[in-house]
Amino acid sequence: MSTEAAQQTPPAWPQVSDRVAALHAEMTLEEKLAQIVGYWLDQGGEVVAPMQGEMAAGQAGSDRLGEVTRHGIGHYTRVYGTRPVDPVERARWLWEEQRRLKASTRLGIPALVHEECLTGLAAWKAATFPTPLAWGASFDPALVEEMGAAIGESMRTLGIHQGLAPVLDVVQDPRWGRVDECIAEDPYVVGTVGTAYVKGLQAAGVHATLKHFVGYSGSQAGRNHAPVSAGPREVADTYLPPFEMAVRDGGARSVMASYNDLDGVPNHAAQAYLTDVLRDRWGFDGVVVADYFGVAFLQVMHAVAADRGDAAGQALEAGLDIELPTGDAFLAPLAAAVRDGRVDESLVDRAVLRALVQKEDLGLLDLDVFSDEPPTVVDLDSPRHRAIARRLAEESVVLLSNDGVLPLRGWPTAPGRVAVVGPNAHRADALMGCYSFANHVLAHHPEHPLGFEIPTVFEALGGAFADAGVRQPTLVHARGCAVDGDDTSGFGEAVAAARSADVAVVVVGDQAGLFGRGTVGEGNDVESLDLPGVQRHLVEALVDTGTPVVMAVVSGRPYAIDWALDGDRRPAAVLQAFFPGEEGGTAIGGVLTGSVNPSGRLPVSLPRSAGAQPYTYLHPVLGGPSDVTSTDSTPTRPFGFGLSYTRFEHGELDVDATAPTDGSITASVRVTNTGDTEGAEVVQLYGRDVVGSLPRPVVQLLAYERVVLAPGESAVVAFSVPTARFAFTDRLLEKVVEPGEVEVWVGAHAAATDGDGSQGVEDSTGGAISNEKAAARRDLPGTATPRATVVLTGERHVVTADDPRLATAAVAR
Repeated sequence: MSTEAAQQTPPAWPQVSDRVAALHAEMTLEEKLAQIVGYWLDQGGEVVAPMQGEMAAGQAGSDRLGEVTRHGIGHYTRVYGTRPVDPVERARWLWEEQRRLKASTRLGIPALVHEECLTGLAAWKAATFPTPLAWGASFDPALVEEMGAAIGESMRTLGIHQGLAPVLDVVQDPRWGRVDECIAEDPYVVGTVGTAYVKGLQAAGVHATLKHFVGYSGSQAGRNHAPVSAGPREVADTYLPPFEMAVRDGGARSVMASYNDLDGVPNHAAQAYLTDVLRDRWGFDGVVVADYFGVAFLQVMHAVAADRGDAAGQALEAGLDIELPTGDAFLAPLAAAVRDGRVDESLVDRAVLRALVQKEDLGLLDLDVFSDEPPTVVDLDSPRHRAIARRLAEESVVLLSNDGVLPLRGWPTAPGRVAVVGPNAHRADALMGCYSFANHVLAHHPEHPLGFEIPTVFEALGGAFADAGVRQPTLVHARGCAVDGDDTSGFGEAVAAARSADVAVVVVGDQAGLFGRGTVGEGNDVESLDLPGVQRHLVEALVDTGTPVVMAVVSGRPYAIDWALDGDRRPAAVLQAFFPGEEGGTAIGGVLTGSVNPSGRLPVSLPRSAGAQPYTYLHPVLGGPSDVTSTDSTPTRPFGFGLSYTRFEHGELDVDATAPTDGSITASVRVTNTGDTEGAEVVQLYGRDVVGSLPRPVVQLLAYERVVLAPGESAVVAFSVPTARFAFTDRLLEKVVEPGEVEVWVGAHAAATDGDGSQGVEDSTGGAISNEKAAARRDLPGTATPRATVVLTGERHVVTADDPRLATAAVAR
């Protein structure tokens, strides 16, 4: 940071109430700094953040809270989520501590309490919901909003004010370990589903925190914290839209800066995004918080700051307000930098005012706050929680292939013996994501039980047969192998179990964890997208027995499993479940037996290989397979793909012939369930800009709607699509909608075309080049309507904040 003082009145100065202004006027420098830092209670040996041991080594112990908080405190970090604590006992302690802060500190300001809540409140005995990739697979924002509200109500009951979720990073490379925290590879799906979570959580009185701002998921080679080399156009069109939707349409109250540098600038010191985009362009008036130790990382990782005081000044000037999880840079180092003139105190004042406004909004400045009594009975895993968790898990399971073996209740004679094998068949931990309390914290405390019921696939399958109205068969279990490693000594038992059974269910996939403790999760990036360990060999050994084999992949990332879908030794059916949570075993059992008709759709393309990454279906012609390259980036299964136990037909597509560039397009389609089973169809409306001033994607999801239909039932789904869905950042770096022709159609998935679901080489050279090693065209289930042409009329339209961002849908039966 320059040694010149910052401006006396920094940009984006907050508007505050008289109460906040008066409180701020009383504050000493030390009291101001105390309000913009956190304190990590119970922080010990559990490593749940990068470089946690080194960065928090100087923090005073929790037994010295009076001394630590003598000037007040901004946040208490993870009161419930650092170690297993009884929620009722902890709530009693928290109420007493907040009353002490009110009575014993000069200004009497309580602490804001924040917790992780990505798959549910990350606390002992709390419900664990499906991971965000499963939210995306459900294509059901309304249910995600309901989940967010349930999570928020639990948090508010316990005196928690802010949740560090949702993650709005757009999936770019499945090698990245944090893919299981993400929603989808499509920015619109990320934005709509993530915004729904924000609305649910904040309706319960808990502030949502959007993370990680911005571009974090585009790191080089999928490596955590690695630089991101995206240009301003890619940032504007891919990474920013979900955040913009959550801020403008969801009213999100907090944003977390990301660890990475973006085009060379560390995001914790990026005024261009933290102030210029977030506040000046979008009108955000909440707080920007650091990712854990992110301010100090400006010095120790990015090496752009000479010391902690310099790092603090850079972060404040950029627009960051709160240092989490502790005051590593914003306390003594920042105080010294202010006093010697290196950092202008007005930058501190701006952050403090924003912090006080947030506390005022949350009721923490009210005189009677914490005058009530803490809860004496808390059910963090109520029947309501479990019902939501089960519905979301059921809606998120994706059926990838099926030769007719499923559903099991459809057999002429019910199976009498079922082998349930594989490393994830009988492990509760396998059903939960990296940010579940079990895998994030409880892994360090093996002496503690999980604190809630979470039946494994093996345990749930018996009840699933009963739910399907089928006599329960004999169930036999064998692990076969571990998730990781090369030990095949258990293959013999698993093969024997399969040979003795009428059908074998093999459950493979991941173990979530942090920083090398697992196969996926924060710090668990990979170079290969093969199933970890010897799991493929186990599946193929089971297939070789001749017993019908159903493979269920329970994972936090999509794997390259083309061998299991299209190979010579493929299982009879394949399911994909992205960490489905506490009711995941029940959901998978329901899909296997047929009491649940699978309706999940892939929120990410199923990769062909690690070498084809990064990949997105939102690519221009030259971003996919073509005659000018011998490599094949075609995914094994495309975005939006998913099978059902029934059949759906789409017809009678009716689309406006013209629409103004600043208007909307109406498109309707009739959807019919032509099978004999009730099912849910995700109606996917796709589009393509035929000729743009810049290369445009060959296909783009415009809108979607989930519709449940009885056998033989039809419904007309009418979409109203803002033309801004076709907007992109042009050569002037303005987001525009251009006049001209666009195509619109309904497809079963992103690769479905009129008449078939084939995918393959684009003719990128007009026949001038024919590559002998070009990718072959592949036939996939799923059809599409004919494409309708819409002419966008008028002038080039520059998109503004007043333009709608969300498509709407009406269903008429």
